[in-house]
Amino acid sequence: MKAQAGRGPLASVLAANAVSITGNSLTLVGVPWFALETTGSPAKAGLVAFCATLPVVVSAIAGGPVIDRIGRRRVSIGSDLVCALAVAAIPLLHYAGVLAFWMLCALMAVTGLFHAPGETARAVLIPDLAKAAGTPLSRAASLFDAVSRGARMAGAALAGLLIAFTGAEAVLLLDAATFGGSALLILAGLRSLSAGDPRQSPRSPYRAELREGCAFLLRSRLLLAIVLMVMLTNGLDQGWNAVLLPVHAKENLGGAGHLGLLVAVMAGCALLGALLYGAVGHRFPRRALFTVAFLLAGMPRFVVAAFTDGTAPLAATMAVAGLGAGMLNPILTTIIFERIPDELRSRVTGVTTAGVLLTSPLGGLAAGYLVERTDLTAALLALGGLYFAATLAPAVFPSWRDMDTAPATGHKAGPGTGTGTGPRNPEGPEDLNRREPSRPSPEPEASPPHPSGS
Repeated sequence: MKAQAGRGPLASVLAANAVSITGNSLTLVGVPWFALETTGSPAKAGLVAFCATLPVVVSAIAGGPVIDRIGRRRVSIGSDLVCALAVAAIPLLHYAGVLAFWMLCALMAVTGLFHAPGETARAVLIPDLAKAAGTPLSRAASLFDAVSRGARMAGAALAGLLIAFTGAEAVLLLDAATFGGSALLILAGLRSLSAGDPRQSPRSPYRAELREGCAFLLRSRLLLAIVLMVMLTNGLDQGWNAVLLPVHAKENLGGAGHLGLLVAVMAGCALLGALLYGAVGHRFPRRALFTVAFLLAGMPRFVVAAFTDGTAPLAATMAVAGLGAGMLNPILTTIIFERIPDELRSRVTGVTTAGVLLTSPLGGLAAGYLVERTDLTAALLALGGLYFAATLAPAVFPSWRDMDTAPATGHKAGPGTGTGTGPRNPEGPEDLNRREPSRPSPEPEASPPHPSGS
């Protein structure tokens, strides 16, 4: 660290992420609704989601070494500014009467390309920020996730109201403003944080750094299993958020206000789940808790949406799903940061982010195609069945048993850390929590592997 220490940098990143995630929620509700209103086609809404998420995968794969070369602070600020311009251009071109469908796809692609490195740059700072603040990594990670979920809840509710009263265009303009606000917070709050500076010489072999991140992931059975599972569920969540839930709200639930309410309910309960995990989660075996939480967070909402038309049953189901989802990211983030050495954090995180997002571009396309070729009910049941099969993996495959044992490498946390179960790790945190999702659609969050629907 340089001159600045204490809790200031951590508070700045938490505030920046809160602003950014609020904007993410505005996009989550606003862009699919804007696409449905302007095109009237679920398949085209899925295509917009595809264009938004495919560049995320590309930039996540290549972004780790770039973040180390340019610096985490600069990457975060630069990505937010580019995203602000791209998102603002959508309603401005629409107001001018010149927005073509290909322009919408292209602008969302630009946003996806630059969004992932910025999210990753902020997420990989958490261990350094926790150390500077004298806070255990598990606590800082849970706080990071809880703040994000609270912002997601507020953003979704705000988006529903704004769409109902002002239209989707106003939501996108506000989203652009949140990107600008996030950039300013990082610029001011991390000015003296050495962890945000470049960490690699521009002359170091780029491909060698990229291969190093891939090799580390392939050597870890648990991290590879996490990436494969979350890769599948993120694709299914993308179909849910980009197509299935907006179409269901438009056709059966009463419109954008109900859509915003449902997203806000799940996000609010996910916030509660993250706080509960931070308070008592370390008392339970990670693997068992993770399996049960993922089963609750996944299939039930698809099934209830398929067989009911009212908002109340789905809201209750998504509330339970949110409680389960809120416990997932803290577990995953702590496990990941326990196992990745500090010098490889950006590179390995970039590779894992790319891995978990590989199916996301296809999720919206597949959901839109299924709805138009069959019907909404069939699409919901098909994707819900796949989700259930994926969430059984931790209970079935032996590699997941390593969740309950922390290695003696990775982040060196402060006092009060240790594994929730299994041998105590004097150098690592206990239980964990990025981005975020992922946010689901149309731009999943790019940070340590997160179930994007959570």
